[in-house]
Formats: sequence, structure tokens, C-alpha cells
Amino acid sequence: MVTIGNAHEDLIHDAVLDYYGKRLATSSSDKTIKIFEVENDEHKLVETLRGHEGPVWQVSWAHPKFGVILASASYDGKVFIWKEENGKWSIISQHSVHQASVNSVSWAPHEYGAQLLVASSDGKISIVEYKEDGTTSSIVIERAHAIGVNSATWAPPVSAGSSIENDKSKSLQERRFASGGSDNLVKIWKFNPEVNTYELEHTLEGHTDWVRDVAWSPSVLARSYIASASQDRTVIIWSQDKPGANWSKQYLTEEKFPDVVWRANWSLSGNILAVSGGDNKVTLWRESLDGRWESAGQIDE
Repeated sequence: MVTIGNAHEDLIHDAVLDYYGKRLATSSSDKTIKIFEVENDEHKLVETLRGHEGPVWQVSWAHPKFGVILASASYDGKVFIWKEENGKWSIISQHSVHQASVNSVSWAPHEYGAQLLVASSDGKISIVEYKEDGTTSSIVIERAHAIGVNSATWAPPVSAGSSIENDKSKSLQERRFASGGSDNLVKIWKFNPEVNTYELEHTLEGHTDWVRDVAWSPSVLARSYIASASQDRTVIIWSQDKPGANWSKQYLTEEKFPDVVWRANWSLSGNILAVSGGDNKVTLWRESLDGRWESAGQIDE
């Protein structure tokens, strides 16, 4: 286990390993992003990225096929795209369509190209595409959630119930993502190529307070799973048997969590869910053979 102490001068909000697990990016209320090289049980600070004018809530590594690229989302309403070339980091693009805090940023599965999903407290969601010639284009969903959008998550590139051999163009046409908002709702959005935008496909009701995080399981097994974490101290597992079917709702636990639930993250295989909250604990969960969710352990550090 690698422990990095005194990395930032204020609260750390996100810590993400790159595709190869060799680099760690951390973001903080001190307005900086730090890049560490991680090997075995050692770490080395290699760069501190400065440019944001407010707390940096989230960072996301692009797939390595696009280069060494990192996106960052900040309270200052901006998204920066950072790139490393020959050991030097620089901002290669800035996304400034939002009028309030940008709370969530995530790169799409690489099959969709270099696309970035951005969620903001101004109630909008934007999807930015970075093209090979260096230009960008963006789709903006106005009024995606009343009061604000706290999180958004891409669906895996292969839909539930379809074969991995499916034509790639079909996968591109069926791009989806889920979002969670301050209106207590989870929403599913699907790309419509005829009008070149994302349209609301499902609205999922179940939480009684702000949805703080949504996470779409990367598993491409028979069913689709989305976990939503809320200020109401619950986590809901939403499942769908096949594309177009209704989503079913199941609470992760019968009793509420001790405090606000901030984040939910799936393992790469999609069979373990990690949940973290205001009680400073991380709990792990897995689905049993009879369809119930059971504890798979706790991380105390």
C-alpha cells in the first residue's frame, strides 16, 4: 500500500490512477493538481499543475491512445485539459460554457473518441468532443437538472443484451450516460444522431435528497447496473435487463448509512461497489447469487 502524506495544503477531493496504474493525479481545495509517479511502494511528486481559481473537485485521465492527457473540473466553472509532452505539462484547451461550479468531468470510453462529459451546478450538462485537428465541438443540455447537476457517468460501449461483436457504428449510435442532480433524480440520456444531441430516455425516482454521485457499472454482462449515492444517506442500485426496458430499484442496505453518502465506484470488472461517505469510511459491496447486496469488506485507512 502506498500512503502519500502532506500532498496538498487543503482537502483532497479526488485521486485517480492512470490507465497503467503508474501515475496518480490528485486534486484539492488548494486549487492545484499534483501528479505523482507510483512504482511498487514508492511515489514521487513530478508536477504541480496550477491554473484553476477555485477548489478542483475532480480529475479524469484520457485513454492513452490520445496521449498523456488529464481533464480537471473546478468550482471556478472551468474545465482544463492538460497534456504532457517531453516531460512538460501545459493547458491545451479550456472549456468555459458553464456559469457555476463544474462538479464532474469524465472521459468517454475510448471507442467513442476523445469526448468529455461535464456536469455543473448551473443545471447544464455538456459533452465536448476533441478532434484530431485540434478543434473542439460541444453539445450542451440546458436545464438537465433543476438546481444543479452533481455527477454524470458514461455507459459502457456495449449495451446490455448485445454482443461484443456488434458493429462499432451501432455502439456509437447508442451512446448513453446517466446524471444525478440536486432535484433528487437520476436521469438516463441517449444520443440521437439525427439531431446531434442527447435526449432524456428515463427519469429514475427514489432519493429524497440531492444525488451526489452516479456510477454506471463497466460490466457488459446481461444486465446494466447504475449505483446512485445521495445526501439522504442511501445508495440505490438501478438495474435494467435489456436496452429500452424499465429500470428496477433496489436499496443497497435496509438501514440508512450513518452519514451523507458522497461517492460510489465500481471495480473494473463491475462486480464490486465501493461506497464512501461523511463517516470517513469506505465499504465494499457485491451482489449475492440470490440478487441481494452484501458486504464485501471495509477499508479503514
